[in-house]
Amino acid sequence: MAHLALYRAWRPQTFQDMVGQQHIVQTLQNAIRENRLSHAYLFSGPRGTGKTSAAKILAKAVNCEHGPAPEPCNECSQCQRITSGSVMDVVEIDAASNRGVEEIRDIRDKVKYSPTEVRRKVYIIDEVHMLTTEAFNALLKTLEEPPGHVMFILATTEPHKLPPTIISRCQRFDFRRVSLEEQTGRLREICVEERIAAEEEALRYIARLSDGGMRDALSLLDQISSFTGGQVSLEHSVEATGGLPSEQFSRLAIAVRESDAGKVLHEIDEMMKAGKSADKCLEQLMHYFRDLLLAQLAPDAGDSSGRIANPAELKEMSDGFSRERLFAIIDLLNRYQGEMKYAAHPQTMFEIALLKLCSDSSASSSPEKVSGNRVEGEAISRGELQQLKQQIASLENKLGAMLSSGSMPSSSGGSPSTGSRSGGFSRGHSAEASTGAASAPRSANIPRLKLNAYVEAKGSAGAALSKWPQVLQRVKEERVTVHAWLVDGEPVSFAENTIVVAFRNTIHRETTEKPTNKGVIEGVLSSILGSPTQLLTIMQKDWQEALADSGGNPKADQAKGEELQLVPDDEAAVKEEPWIDEAVRLFGEQLVTIKDD
Repeated sequence: MAHLALYRAWRPQTFQDMVGQQHIVQTLQNAIRENRLSHAYLFSGPRGTGKTSAAKILAKAVNCEHGPAPEPCNECSQCQRITSGSVMDVVEIDAASNRGVEEIRDIRDKVKYSPTEVRRKVYIIDEVHMLTTEAFNALLKTLEEPPGHVMFILATTEPHKLPPTIISRCQRFDFRRVSLEEQTGRLREICVEERIAAEEEALRYIARLSDGGMRDALSLLDQISSFTGGQVSLEHSVEATGGLPSEQFSRLAIAVRESDAGKVLHEIDEMMKAGKSADKCLEQLMHYFRDLLLAQLAPDAGDSSGRIANPAELKEMSDGFSRERLFAIIDLLNRYQGEMKYAAHPQTMFEIALLKLCSDSSASSSPEKVSGNRVEGEAISRGELQQLKQQIASLENKLGAMLSSGSMPSSSGGSPSTGSRSGGFSRGHSAEASTGAASAPRSANIPRLKLNAYVEAKGSAGAALSKWPQVLQRVKEERVTVHAWLVDGEPVSFAENTIVVAFRNTIHRETTEKPTNKGVIEGVLSSILGSPTQLLTIMQKDWQEALADSGGNPKADQAKGEELQLVPDDEAAVKEEPWIDEAVRLFGEQLVTIKDD
């Protein structure tokens, strides 16, 4: 006898055989027992969860010679013929290939005739969402008031595609994904009956890969048992399904944690030599880091953590990453996974994603660490208070010497500034010709002090920036062309009802700044954030320079021709102003000029 695939050989023949759908089984059995069957049912849910099997079992239960009964006997001629598909009054239709209005009209013309072989006519329409609009309209009246001897059972994986008028005429049952424990138990029973030696870890691995579909799990078990000759182990299961061993993920995670780009590229090369696809590797790596995160946040979650490795290994590995670092890694991998679908060279995108993780490791510190650094920085500042006072005294001496000489040379070597103001300070300007293009504002029309404000607000803007994916989705719905330009940008700061977006490409930024496009984006921002919000764009390199300058790099400001000239009226006035100490602490001793836009 020819081999029969496991999912066909072990297809449920009674309600008792169904796995993980007890809420539906109990409802249908009670309806049969109390003679309260409906004329139309809608079975919806993921693939491989038993929708079509439940429909055929229900057809057998209502037409069984010993029934209607809560369970078909599977021994009478009616049950056996329905199982084999030889009863003319139980019709199974594939709506994917019979989706036109003519097929539905044929059904409508035949339902008025009484059944010839069984108690009730049953029409099982699989993948019903594939019917055309005209076919649905032709089905409406028949579905609403069919003859008493007819029952319709509609099955679909996408119920949202059905017209509401169809759904409202049916009793709807939502099939759920089969849990990991139920799948593993069922696979264990089948292995015993089929005399397949399988490891417990291998069965759990198969159950995880099936994503809640019992049919997928049986297909995988059949494939792996054929590969190993009936000896199913975890190692063979990973190899047969094209997966990656947990040890390889561990090595890759360690390389990312240590920012070892060479080791990362070596591991990627090993994956490609083994014939793995880049998109599949990226997906599994994202699941691995997701499991590391769950090992930290929910160590007692049990089977929900450990998709690829066991929980003990995950917990040990997760100790080397902060939560914020794991969130950032998952977010970046998810973003690159979306871009990989349209990439001409997926392997290159995979390599760039992991190299970016290595380069960003030092910058992606957790809030706890940042907070700790700030406290530590404040303690150091208090310890160096005497040194700061000495620097201020030196600055005062220099200012006094310059004042006595009657000139104040600028730090860029330009002409002396002669203007003074009553408060003891004046603002000078460097010669435009001497600085040329370098005298332009650092970030294209963003004043230097305002840019510093956005840099300082970067750390407290997480709540607003976290809604950026919603903004992108809403913009895509509003105008897809604007979304194509905006997706290149990355939100970096939010302050004063203004969100700052950094772009890598000049063309993308300039197109986003067009009034019509900017209006669409600001409208979406205001709607999602709940208050009028403006969009401010900046080039990525300018933003990075601003971040570097905020750490105390006055020479960069000097190179840009930005000079602040402090001209005191006398030394006593300088010493009497306490905010001068604060200015020196913030900007250093170097004299710069602040240019008004």
